[in-house]
Amino acid sequence: MKARPRRHRSPAPLPLLLPALIGLAFLVLPLAGLLVRTPWSDLPHQLTSPGVWQALRLSLICATSATAVTLVLGVPLAWLLARTEFPGRRLVRALVTLPLVLPPVVGGVALLLALGRNGIAGRYLDQWFGLTLPFTTTGVIVAEAFVAMPFLVISVEGTLRAADPRYEEAATTLGASRFTAFRRVTLPLIAPGIAAGAVLAWARALGEFGATITFAGNFPGRTQTMPLAVYLALQSDPAAAIALSLVLLVVSVAVLAGLRDRWMTAA
Repeated sequence: MKARPRRHRSPAPLPLLLPALIGLAFLVLPLAGLLVRTPWSDLPHQLTSPGVWQALRLSLICATSATAVTLVLGVPLAWLLARTEFPGRRLVRALVTLPLVLPPVVGGVALLLALGRNGIAGRYLDQWFGLTLPFTTTGVIVAEAFVAMPFLVISVEGTLRAADPRYEEAATTLGASRFTAFRRVTLPLIAPGIAAGAVLAWARALGEFGATITFAGNFPGRTQTMPLAVYLALQSDPAAAIALSLVLLVVSVAVLAGLRDRWMTAA
């Protein structure tokens, strides 16, 4: 196997090195503070306490359910944006990515106005099906899916644009329908992008706070996810808040480690 040529690395100039090191310290220092102040000896007790376990279990269930929703709805949406031409496509893409920059609390208010009991769509869900979303576990899933779906759509759309569409065209010329070509040809090609987007969406859903507390509330055992439990525990039990924060930190590191090969080039 031919060895790769070594890159010549010149020393960094001081005007760039100094602010770079300050920026690194600015990002790492809070994480170091979390690790230093973690009550390691009391950590097993904190993580097995009923309240913490309840929030952890609810978070995992809701984040996984929200990710499933984003997969079912987001993959077709990404295909639509990447493979078809239609009037207003740029506007649709802007609307799809809007939750990325929208303050989460504003997203929660928007969900209330749309899907609340008196919302533009929620009133019909209540009248016709007796379905009420706000302040329920289902409401948590809806709020998390709302903020997490753009991560999946962007990842899958980028993968679709990088994939060669001629494979799909060849399948259709051989008699396959567009859906069959998508299912048998396109999906295997873009599977890594779907997996990466799903992991990002799951991590974003797991850490969601603003839209969840606004749309679903903070009821232990029903809508209190881990970020909400951290916020509540910080006021009365800082040790439990640190333990929960550590769990979320570990999950975030695991997500970055899983996506390293996709995002980072070899050194």
